[in-house]
Amino acid sequence: MTTPDLPASPPSFEALLEDLEAVVTRLERGDAPLDQALAEFERGTDLARRATGILDAAEARVTKLIEARDGLREVPFEPGG
Repeated sequence: MTTPDLPASPPSFEALLEDLEAVVTRLERGDAPLDQALAEFERGTDLARRATGILDAAEARVTKLIEARDGLREVPFEPGG
């Protein structure tokens, strides 16, 4: 019997940051062909965007906790709201 593939959990902020640092290091070497450097740059911008999204969500969650009227309690975060 086989088990169904479970969706992979999204990478943590720390994992994204580690991958981004590796991309920057490779780009800083400056020895990659143009096509490879562009692909690395695209990957880096994607990693940065995803990490920024995690930080934005964390900031929104902290803000909602602080602004809760009944003391510090968690209010579910809804993007855009």
